[in-house]
This record gives sequence, structure tokens and C-alpha cells, in this order.
Amino acid sequence: MDFTEKWGDSVESATQLALEELQLSADQVEVTVLEEPSKGFFGIGSKLAKVRVEKKKEEKKPVQEAKEVETVKAEPVKEEASVLDTNDVITKILAEDINYEELEECTEHAGLTFVKEMTAEMKLDVEVKARKNDKYLLIDIDGKDSGTIIGKRGQTLDAIQYLTSLVVNKDEEEHVRVIVDSEHYRAKREKTLENLANRLADKVLKNNRPVKLEPMNPYERKVIHSTLQKNEKVTTRSEGQDPYRRVIIEKVK
Repeated sequence: MDFTEKWGDSVESATQLALEELQLSADQVEVTVLEEPSKGFFGIGSKLAKVRVEKKKEEKKPVQEAKEVETVKAEPVKEEASVLDTNDVITKILAEDINYEELEECTEHAGLTFVKEMTAEMKLDVEVKARKNDKYLLIDIDGKDSGTIIGKRGQTLDAIQYLTSLVVNKDEEEHVRVIVDSEHYRAKREKTLENLANRLADKVLKNNRPVKLEPMNPYERKVIHSTLQKNEKVTTRSEGQDPYRRVIIEKVK
């Protein structure tokens, strides 16, 4: 392998991971920063660094045939995949048969107040609404700055959901599942990942070599695994440690 691409909390940590994989020293490679890291607002909206580390040309070995494993980036959410009504979205998110009308609209809730205050501090032009029952709290954030709320591959949305869940379930005996969504992002993302998984499975079978996806969170990896579970011609597995853990799709031997 003459090059690799890695994610890290900083350019330095990502580069170190790449050097370890390539088994090379810093003076033997050229480093290209593909994405700069950012800390975001109190850690929300933070972005990892991504680097491409390549063996210097004068030290390259003769060109090999095709790479053993091809790395593929997950696609961004496509708007055309979003023709879903509200109840479809709720069902997608919860993966359960829950009617949207069973969630009562609420104007006062610790989770709702927390998200409203957070978005206000971030000076975002959004409207925050909530619906709930005894087991679930759904918070919808919509408006001009929805893109900022979602973040890259939903990372900001996930961070807000995690923090809101901590607030809602603090000192509570009965756990409430918190779902924070914006512009039906979660349903659209799931549909995009399902399409990607099926298309890459076909590619694996056609080219007869495995495909490695970019790092994903546990939920997104689960979508890939679940989508291809019934495909008897391919198998999936995960490798690496979070937040760099990724899915590999392989042909069944």
C-alpha cells in the first residue's frame, strides 16, 4: 500500500494513524490535509481532521495491480430521497410501529427548553418543537439554519441529541428515548445509506474485491449491516475503534 487516508482529532493524530498503518516514518511520506478539524460550539459541530498520507515518489515501489480493498465515502443526503410524510419519518427513526398522533405536542419540557436555549446561544434562526409520550421525546428543529444544526453527516444533530438525552434522563428512573431531528434528516440519511449499501454490494460482486466505507457512527453502521443481512452473496463486518470504526463489505467465499 502506497497511501492511506485517516481521520483524527487533529492533523497530527490522523497522520500518526496513517504512519502506523503504512509502517513508514514522517520523512518518508507526503501529507495532504483533506479536512481541517474544528472544535465547534462547546464541542457541538466539531469536525475531525482528515489526511491523505502517501509514500514519497522516489521511494515508491512498482505500481501494483488494483488495491485489495477499495475505500468508498458515504454519500450526502439527497433531497429527492426525502418524499416521506411525517409519520413515515417517525417510523423510520424509531424502527417501531408508532403512530405520530400518539406523540402529544408539548410546549414545556426540560429537553425542549435545553434545545431552545442552546440554539439561541448559537444564534441560529430555527424553530424548535416537541412531541412526547411516556417513552419518547421527539424534538424537531427546522428553519433557515437547519444545515448548521445537522452538521457533517449529522454529527451536530447526534451531539445535540446525546446532550438532550442526558438532560432529560438525569435522575429519572424511567428512561425516555430522545430523538432530535431536523428537516427529516434521519429518514433521508437512512434511505441514502440503504441505497449505498445495495449499490456497493453489487460492486463487490462485480469486481470480486471488498469495499471499505469511511468511518460511521454505530447507527449508520447498523443500517449498512441490516440492509445487506438478507443478501446471501455478500457479508459485512466492522473494523477499527470509534470514532474511526467502519464497515467492510465482502463477497461470501
